[in-house]
Amino acid sequence: MLETVKNMIHPTAIIEDGATIAHGVRIGPFCTVGKDVVLEEGVELVSHVAIAGRTKLGAGVKLFPFCTVGLEPQDLKYNGEETETVIGPRTQIREHASIHRGTVTGSGITRIGADCLLMATVHVAHDCVLGDGVIISNNVALGGHVEVGNRAVIGGNAALLQFTRVGAGAMVGGLTGVTRDVIPYARVFGTRAELLGLNLIGLKRRGLEKAEIAEIRAAYTFLFCGPGVFAERVAQAAGMYKNNTLVNDILAFIAKPSKHGILANVAGEEA
Repeated sequence: MLETVKNMIHPTAIIEDGATIAHGVRIGPFCTVGKDVVLEEGVELVSHVAIAGRTKLGAGVKLFPFCTVGLEPQDLKYNGEETETVIGPRTQIREHASIHRGTVTGSGITRIGADCLLMATVHVAHDCVLGDGVIISNNVALGGHVEVGNRAVIGGNAALLQFTRVGAGAMVGGLTGVTRDVIPYARVFGTRAELLGLNLIGLKRRGLEKAEIAEIRAAYTFLFCGPGVFAERVAQAAGMYKNNTLVNDILAFIAKPSKHGILANVAGEEA
């Protein structure tokens, strides 16, 4: 296999026997690729990239200098088990980012979806799951078992506690500490994250009409600013907005098991 692509591999790169290298893969200077690594068509390792363990990079993935992917997790319970790391097609991982393999006490897989952008020095810990189109800014730290939904955006220097969830289309502001689950399409910010309302820019970019956005805003206000018990409002909203897909996304997210509970502290007025 390597004979057909050796002209795309820099002579200083180290490729262990057993690695699977597809057509069109480019491996730059001083990269190391482990024996159980799979690089699909068009993957590019710019330089000084280290990939280990049972790791699969989808077609068109690009890793920038000093990334590490699939190395052992920073989990004291880890004992060398064969766990995995999977990165979806066309995702870009920028300089000095680190992505650790899963653990047997978790799902066994750290998974990043397609078309994601992880900026410089991002850390993705073991057993994290990122959806498609996720953007994570510089210096963000994701603790183990964190889940981030499709097209969510996380601002620079944010930190997410282990087992927290960020719903699809949500926006986490820079320097924010996330210790509870963030509902889909929300906008949060603060030393300890607080709800600022909905990610209206993200909703508009999805092509939603004003009436659709108004309805999801009404549902948000009812759920998080209305009177009475939160659980009762959730039950009522299921009937009130049963034909609204985005509201149903929020309700389904709330209904799933949570280690830390749903972030429900509202800061100020929604913009």
